[in-house]
Amino acid sequence: MSNNLKYTIMSKSIFYHAGCPVCISAEQDILNLIDPSLVEIVNFAEGKSRMEEAEKSGVTSVPALVTPNGNVLHINFGASIEDVKG
Repeated sequence: MSNNLKYTIMSKSIFYHAGCPVCISAEQDILNLIDPSLVEIVNFAEGKSRMEEAEKSGVTSVPALVTPNGNVLHINFGASIEDVKG
């Protein structure tokens, strides 16, 4: 097994969202597609302490999934990160 494959399998994706209906729907879809033990959910409606982390990862809108190798997948535009920061 290559180091890249091992790293991908061992790491979690992070799903950032704002708690809106679009985001909640996308969260459920993500959890149906990816083993929930491999996805960390960060809901900014519950606290914005990880907003800077999301921005540094390249998240510009939510909902967004950051893959273990650092790719950002912006899903079904719900809100810009600036709107969420308020």
